[in-house]
Amino acid sequence: MDPLVSTHWLAAHLAEPDLVILDATKHLPDVTRDPRDDFAAAHIPGARFLDLPSLHDTAAPVANTLPTPEQFAARASALGITPTSRIVIYDDSAIASAARAWFIFRMFGLTDVVLLDGGWAKWQAEDRPTESGAVEPPASDFTASAPMARIRSKRDMLDNIATGAEQVIDARDAARFLGTTADAVHGLEGGHIPGARNLFFRDLFTPDGTYKSPDELRLLFREAGIDLDRPITASCGSGMTASVLLFALHLAGVEDTALYDGSWAEWGADPATPKQTGAPRAA
Repeated sequence: MDPLVSTHWLAAHLAEPDLVILDATKHLPDVTRDPRDDFAAAHIPGARFLDLPSLHDTAAPVANTLPTPEQFAARASALGITPTSRIVIYDDSAIASAARAWFIFRMFGLTDVVLLDGGWAKWQAEDRPTESGAVEPPASDFTASAPMARIRSKRDMLDNIATGAEQVIDARDAARFLGTTADAVHGLEGGHIPGARNLFFRDLFTPDGTYKSPDELRLLFREAGIDLDRPITASCGSGMTASVLLFALHLAGVEDTALYDGSWAEWGADPATPKQTGAPRAA
C-alpha cells in the first residue's frame, strides 16, 4: 500500500480479511473529549480502538515516552495484529496523532502500515458508513523487538549540539519555538534546542486535512532551512507532532530521520540543558 490511502480506497477495501483499521486518536490535555467514548459512539466499520493515550512506557521518567517492546506486543496481540496484517491508521485529533501510531508500529518492525488521508473528519464529511459500540477482536500472538536506531535521547541531542551531525526540526508553533510565549501545554518556558529549525506541523496539511503533495512538503522543509540530503531528527513538545514531521518526510522520500522522543517536555524541564530563543541562527 502507499503511505497514504484515500477514503475512497478504504471504503472499497473494508471487507478484506487481512486489513486492520485502527483509531489512534489522542488529544491535548486540555481537550475534555474521551477518545474511547467517541469511538464507541461512531467509528469506521471494522475499526479497532488502539487507545494511543495509554500506549507509552509508564516507568519512564518523561511522560508519553515510547512503549517498550513488551508493552507494544501486548497491545498488538490484544488487537489481533499479526506480522502480515495490513494496517490503516486514522484519528480525530487536532494533533494528527495517527502519525505517532505510525511511527510506533514502524519502530517495532511492521512496515505495511499506512495513514488514512484526511482521517475521521474526511470520512464523516463524505457521509461514509460508520459503526458504533465497543470492539473486541480475537487476540493474536505477537512478539516485538525494538531497534532503537531511530530514537534520540537527551544525551544524543547534547552531543549533536557539539557535532552538528544531525539537523533538528521542531514541529511546535513559532511562538513557542521562538520563546515569545510559554509552552503552556507542558508548563515550561518557550524556546528551542540550540541549532534547531522550525516547521509547524499544521503547515503540512491542506485545508481539508489531507497531506500536501511530496513536492510541496519538500519545499516546506527546505524553506525551514533543512537539507533533505543530510540526517534529520524531529522534536516537538512530547514526541507527538514530531512524528507528523517524520511521516511527511517519509512521504517526501526522506528516510535518514530520527525522533527525539523526550522533546521539549524533557529538554525544557532540565535547567542544565542549553536553550535558545528568537530566530534560529544561520548555519
